[in-house]
Amino acid sequence: MTLRHGFTTGTAAAAAAKAAALHLLTGQAQAVVDVPLPMGPRMAIAIAESRAEDGGVLAAVVKDGGDDPDVTHGAVIRALVRPAAEGVALRGGPGVGVVTRPGLPVAVGEAAINPAPREQIRLAVGEALHGAATGLDVEIRVDRGEEIARKTFNPRLGIVGGISILGTRGTVKPFSHAAWQATIRQCLDVMLAGGIRRPCLTTGGRSERFLRQARPETPETACVQAADFFFYSMREAGRRGFASVLWGVFFGKLVKQAQGHRYTHARSSGLDLSVLAGWCGDCGIAPAVCADVATANTAMQVLEMIAPLPQAPALFALLTDRASGFARGFSGRDMRVGYLLFDFNGNVLFDTSEAA
Repeated sequence: MTLRHGFTTGTAAAAAAKAAALHLLTGQAQAVVDVPLPMGPRMAIAIAESRAEDGGVLAAVVKDGGDDPDVTHGAVIRALVRPAAEGVALRGGPGVGVVTRPGLPVAVGEAAINPAPREQIRLAVGEALHGAATGLDVEIRVDRGEEIARKTFNPRLGIVGGISILGTRGTVKPFSHAAWQATIRQCLDVMLAGGIRRPCLTTGGRSERFLRQARPETPETACVQAADFFFYSMREAGRRGFASVLWGVFFGKLVKQAQGHRYTHARSSGLDLSVLAGWCGDCGIAPAVCADVATANTAMQVLEMIAPLPQAPALFALLTDRASGFARGFSGRDMRVGYLLFDFNGNVLFDTSEAA
């Protein structure tokens, strides 16, 4: 089966801006426009609406994530284009976020339209101008942008009032990891610029919530949901020179990290329970229990077996020690790596956070 590619919010904004500019300059609404892509040739984008408004033309594109939809899939991206003295002036309107913290590729106080989409929009509008002796003012808008942004990482990045206009490729590759990795990088950049000394890495929203409950002094801006990107997040933290990190994890992910899996998703890295059973034996757990561990169905089942045992802390110490060793190796630095291990109710099973 061939998976369908989509296009980014940057491509949607470029198409809306070009369609509005052409309608303004020629008097004819466009059904489809052809726009340049930042890292590719071109793409034809359908125009959902184009009409006169507020001394210019307002055109709209429905953002299509293809077979890798995210929260912006289906969002209506608009461009209001009006005559201006000269050149192409670009700004954000309702539904486009505003940057309020340093560390992002856009300066504080500016609309959250990243550099590649900015250039893409300007090129697309320049094509519509085609040497015309006039300038254009372009305002990008997003219907329900502020509502959509609440489902993204924008609030913790200090982007307020709407979504970001993004896209270094212009297209959305199905099931690509690029967007999540970009979020990890941006969160770490914001932490670095904001003076956060110890990033807190979690595997998801629930483990982040439990970490902040266990460490209530931890601000949201110090946390990043690294998901399954164990190697990637540690490498990026190391590249930015952080001296320590704190992981908040559940048992299954900890075991995978202790086994050195760079990417810990179930589809890509199996949980080797025979190895775990051997570690249980090393910690003095009875052979019969070790045998049950080796044949267990899930990590949750294993945890239910061993958590009540007096040897459990020794096993947790072994796992966190091994995981932190791999984490340091991935970072490329002599980094201090601490762990908070949670059960599924948020209780702390093991804590090495003072090491980080």
